[in-house]
Amino acid sequence: MIPLSVLDLVSIRQGGSAAGALAATAGLAKAAEEAGYKRFWTAEHHGTGGLAGAAVSVVLAHIGHATSTIRIGAGGIMLPNHNPLVIAEQFGTLDALFPGRVDLGLGRAPGADRRIAHALRKDLMAAADQFPQDVVELQARFAGDERVPIPAMPGAGADVEMWILGSSLFGASLAAHLGLPYAFASHFAPQLLDQALKVYRENFQPSAVLDKPHAMVAMTVIAADTDEEAAFLSSSMEQSFADFRTGRSVGLRPPVEGYRESMSPEAVAMMQQMRSVSAIGGPDKVRADMLAFIERTAADEVIIGGSIYDPEAHGRSLQIAMAALN
Repeated sequence: MIPLSVLDLVSIRQGGSAAGALAATAGLAKAAEEAGYKRFWTAEHHGTGGLAGAAVSVVLAHIGHATSTIRIGAGGIMLPNHNPLVIAEQFGTLDALFPGRVDLGLGRAPGADRRIAHALRKDLMAAADQFPQDVVELQARFAGDERVPIPAMPGAGADVEMWILGSSLFGASLAAHLGLPYAFASHFAPQLLDQALKVYRENFQPSAVLDKPHAMVAMTVIAADTDEEAAFLSSSMEQSFADFRTGRSVGLRPPVEGYRESMSPEAVAMMQQMRSVSAIGGPDKVRADMLAFIERTAADEVIIGGSIYDPEAHGRSLQIAMAALN
């Protein structure tokens, strides 16, 4: 079976704290490591009251100290928000702390609105246009290329595995051109999944990193002992979707029986479209849905996400999903 990995958003539970969210994420990373997952990634989000993962490199250091073998990484760093030198230094430091375990997934979308752009003191549109050059600069900095002024210390010579992330065709084309592994965010933006994978594979140029395409696809997975229990657990994620649509940030809510029935038909349709790439159910349903997705995409790896209110139930979900495919 192909490798499975985990994407966690470091969700703050309603009534909880950032400290509690970070502790839960470390516990989930331990559970993922014990269950045999290959990678544990977190993502950069700014100005979102229900998430505590904005400082990705700091969060990854926390996770790295809580684990010992699982790869840790960014899924991803929104590079337009940052200076490549600083990212090289941050992830070079992570590699020094956790050698051979660090991934750096890079996204072009700023992941921020105009308020955040102002707070970051960035022209994010111009920075997004600079994304390909910034990726190449990062490669050169990690390689210790002497033509790049001001070496990254730490960073030069670091063994950091770089990925291009995407939910459109741009990232697929760039990953193919640079010969880098590619991860598609099909868990929330599935519309261009098949086309993006086709673009990536057909245009891939072998590099010093890869001799053939390597694609990871994301899906939402919430597994439990029964289909009914999984549907109940998924209501926390459904409530988060409703909160996002209305601009609220109150944290991850406890699950509610029959929550979907309380949603408007329009909201349900939007949620189903966004969550069309998902496996929510007991072991048999999760296995069938994941295998169908793997067959459809011919993925080299799958990374699973999904918000669950109870940390123990979240760890149990990872165990069930892994066991279902092995």
